Amino acid sequence: MASEDARLIERFLEMMAAEAGAAPNTLAAYRTDLRLASDLLGSNLAVADAAALARLGEAWMPLARSSVARKAASLRRFFAFLADEGLRADDPSPALPRPARDRPLPRTLSVAEVDALFAAIADRLARDPPDPRDLRLAALVELLYGSGLRATELVSLPRLAISPDRPFAILKGKGGRDRLVPISDRARAAAAAWRAQVPAGQPFLFPSDKRHLTRVRLFQLVRALAAAAGIAPERVSPHVLRHAFATHLLAGGADLRALQAMLGHADIATTEIYTHVEASRLVALVNSRHPLVDGPVRRA
Repeated sequence: MASEDARLIERFLEMMAAEAGAAPNTLAAYRTDLRLASDLLGSNLAVADAAALARLGEAWMPLARSSVARKAASLRRFFAFLADEGLRADDPSPALPRPARDRPLPRTLSVAEVDALFAAIADRLARDPPDPRDLRLAALVELLYGSGLRATELVSLPRLAISPDRPFAILKGKGGRDRLVPISDRARAAAAAWRAQVPAGQPFLFPSDKRHLTRVRLFQLVRALAAAAGIAPERVSPHVLRHAFATHLLAGGADLRALQAMLGHADIATTEIYTHVEASRLVALVNSRHPLVDGPVRRA
């Protein structure tokens, strides 16, 4: 396998281990799938176009449907990583096969658990004087949950991207697509409080060394906050807060098309997964609260 494919695959696996907390067996499966795909494409996986991925799908046809689904999912995540890192301007993964299978529901948090996270932040901000690191944490979490930003979008925000007098921000998301993101009053206030700590010459709202805060560091900060709030850290990540934003908005009556625009999903089918999350919650509610749960309904 050419060194460039090998190098990028290892970078992807490092991200999966640090940011997504992928288990060793999961990382091994990703490595195997990506290396085999690279071999089939003559060590040109990272630069493969849609036609090359279609050929991969044809080569996978003798395999079990579950195996094809796993391999395709591995490659989709790899190409999403390349796009997020600015290593590719496009994402050819829609050309990969999508064998019918049950799609797992995204992990999310209850409203009470999100409240616990913000209560832990409030306790820290109550210190006199407040620690600037806590002001930064408040801004990060308010923007994650209050606007549904992706981790990469959040950490790379320009210093002046969030304006105190403008209830939205224009972001360049996946695939270089611009989208309008509403910013809550709380998130704008938290961003303003943190920005006052950022030197005027800094290009990023969340600077670190010569660039911006890394996604790995954001992941660590969110998990540490979860532990402080009494929530199992492995249940919380920046992406879980994005899922919570979407799930809670939908439960509150948000329009699916509006949610698609806010999340920056190219395909509404991706957004529709949150309708299944809400349906799952309603089924659990019926199972726990319906009169028949405790026995037959007695007639007068």
